[in-house]
Amino acid sequence: MKKKVIVIGGGLGALSGAIRLASKGFKVQLFEQNENLGGKCNEVISGSYRFDTGPSLLTMPFVIEELFQFAGFDISEFLQFLPVDPICRYYFPDGSMLDTSGEQNKMLSAIESISPKDVDSYLRYMEYCKGIYDFAANLFLFTPIHEIRKLLKQGNFKTLLNIHKLDAFNTVHNSVSRFFSDNRLVQLFDRYATYNGSNPFKAPATLNIISYVEYGLGGYYIKGGMYGIVKALATIAKKLGVEIHTSAKIEKILWNDRRVKGVIIEGEKIPADYVLCNSDVVFTYNSLLDGVEAKRHKLNKLEPSISGMVFLWGIGKKNPELKHHNIIFSSDYKREFDQIFHELNAPDDPTIYISISSKTDPEHAPNYGENWFILLNMPYLTDKSQNWNTEKDRMRDAILNKLKKTGIDIYDKIEFEKIYTPEDFLGVFSSNRGSIYGVSSNNMTMAFKRHANRSRDIQGLYFAGGSVHPGGGIPIVLLSGKI
Repeated sequence: MKKKVIVIGGGLGALSGAIRLASKGFKVQLFEQNENLGGKCNEVISGSYRFDTGPSLLTMPFVIEELFQFAGFDISEFLQFLPVDPICRYYFPDGSMLDTSGEQNKMLSAIESISPKDVDSYLRYMEYCKGIYDFAANLFLFTPIHEIRKLLKQGNFKTLLNIHKLDAFNTVHNSVSRFFSDNRLVQLFDRYATYNGSNPFKAPATLNIISYVEYGLGGYYIKGGMYGIVKALATIAKKLGVEIHTSAKIEKILWNDRRVKGVIIEGEKIPADYVLCNSDVVFTYNSLLDGVEAKRHKLNKLEPSISGMVFLWGIGKKNPELKHHNIIFSSDYKREFDQIFHELNAPDDPTIYISISSKTDPEHAPNYGENWFILLNMPYLTDKSQNWNTEKDRMRDAILNKLKKTGIDIYDKIEFEKIYTPEDFLGVFSSNRGSIYGVSSNNMTMAFKRHANRSRDIQGLYFAGGSVHPGGGIPIVLLSGKI
């Protein structure tokens, strides 16, 4: 008889794990509490406007390709990866602008246009970031680092002996500042710490690996929208026999004698030999597991990552000044991070990220308009959190005013609007205090201390998703399911 696995959640980590388990011969049932699969990687459609609601850029596509190959499917029949160039258009507080590219010659020309003396600095910086990737990727991305026997295999043991090469004892900001003399470029490369939900002034410089992943390995978009990943994974999961249930909320994970026994859903006990949990690990210990008070207390002491505020805007106007991906920087980004991470307040002057997939997929908006996904970094929720209804209005005004200063006036052009606050990330996705990326990496060791993928407390209980090793982002979450 096949061993039975229950998968909690329908995010990318859950789907990745479910596909691999079914391919290995397990009987797999997946339960997602929301109507749609995908977790934060989702979509909203309203009339002629279509939006991705989560990740908007794909890196390391070989991770997805390997998953399809493992499951016995031809990925070209499901997904088309399109290189994005420029990767992003950056607007700086002094009015200057920079288009970044994964093509080195274009990137060097762009840097030369604003800071000629930093052209060589970029080459040295990318060599440094590639060194971190080459040194650390196998150990920290592809290996279950909490499994000692696997961790200490020969190649990884050599890495551990040379751990200083990871630059873990400097902050992201300090190391970036060593390379670039122009503060605009420091601000640009500092922002990659936020991909991990962390503060560049606190997070270890090891996270500079992200710059190489984007510029060295390339940034991609999925034709038809990023939600196509979820649709494709769901399709092959079903073909492999995975039973998928949506609008099905797990109430408890059952265990005794240190062994998982199954779950309770809508009052019904469903037995299982194993449980793969894709829910936020802190939420899981707080709400889904009983009898784990010591572990619960330990997890609740960890600092959550940043949260976010998302605006989905259907804009009844073409804006040729903007590209597929855009960043409009804060005029004082040190102050912005202080407000988010230390004061735990919404920033006065937020950095604005705008993704417009209709630049690449015109059918995602009417022929006269554009679909804007806007993300602002926000603090995680506390007992003293501000009134988020008030903050929605304030942030809306902040976005419109900053856009107008940049020369983009859309005050009367918003035809559709949907807003998500940190409270929505908590309520819809059951994320720890509304965080997007699980725990932060705001000290020299936390980047290496994400929760293990295998429970040490309960045999047969496993974890996937952005809140556990190896972290957040499409390819990394897929790897958590593999691990």
